[in-house]
Amino acid sequence: MRLEMLYSKIHRAVVSDANLNYQGSITLDEELIKAAKLLEGQKVDVVNLCNGERFTTYVITGKPGSGEVCLNGAAARKVAIGDKVIIIAYASFEYEEAVLFCPQIVFVDDNNHIVCIRNEKKI
Repeated sequence: MRLEMLYSKIHRAVVSDANLNYQGSITLDEELIKAAKLLEGQKVDVVNLCNGERFTTYVITGKPGSGEVCLNGAAARKVAIGDKVIIIAYASFEYEEAVLFCPQIVFVDDNNHIVCIRNEKKI
């Protein structure tokens, strides 16, 4: 049996831009991508804490150190600059893998700079 489990997330990032006239995706600071162990093109869910929107898109790489969290294309209509969002990635695991896996949780400040990274399994 395979289980869909939390793989990683960027917690309470602040939307820095919304670009309707661009291909759909979410542009993220390269440092955030690396910290969350994401890949360019990887599918992610975005949860908007300000309006309750939840949608799926894919990651594209932004300038490292920029703090960029930009929603592009149609997703730009689901956020406003300044909204807080959670960016979530999932992975498929066999049961035995799932019980041992520790998701990567990246906490950021209001400028989307990394405050801490947690990847400890709580049992």
